[in-house]
Amino acid sequence: MAANTAAGTDPSILVIGDSLSAEYGLQRDSGWVALLGRRLAKEQTGYQIHNSSISGDTSSGGLSRLPDALAYYHPKIVVIELGSNDALRGLSLKMTQDNLNKMTVMAQQSGAKVLLVGMQIPPNYGRQYTEQFQETFTSVAKENSAALVPFLLEGIATDKSLFQADGIHPNEQAQQTLADNVWKELQPMLK
Repeated sequence: MAANTAAGTDPSILVIGDSLSAEYGLQRDSGWVALLGRRLAKEQTGYQIHNSSISGDTSSGGLSRLPDALAYYHPKIVVIELGSNDALRGLSLKMTQDNLNKMTVMAQQSGAKVLLVGMQIPPNYGRQYTEQFQETFTSVAKENSAALVPFLLEGIATDKSLFQADGIHPNEQAQQTLADNVWKELQPMLK
């Protein structure tokens, strides 16, 4: 699997995300992005996947990195998995939404389809902030006619045994569920 090489003749998928996509605390090539890459190959889709995720990244960081990644990989599909670190740092939801909007538009203008990966935050951030954060992804997807994974951690969020010791990052046993959650929305985009 050519996960970190320049795009060749095969159509490509670019994943731009944070630690949830960058295999933080996991054995190399065991994260959901790598699992998707293997599934793409097994199902002979012809797509290569390129992981341009950085642990700790925010939507601002992703926005600044996206132009170079688009120019380098020329993806047909861009998967944006960012925003969690914005919320964990209590950053402005308007700024996060603006950044995700700009990234989505930029990717679409390059000719790529966009799949936004939604997240949720714990209720201790306050009900209003929590609800507005969740709505951010839906709003950006709707506004730009982009596809949406409603919640990356669906099916694992309440099971502590599927998280690393920090209680934030899913462990290796959870990665297949994450890959399946993304695949549900990604597969129709491959046609």
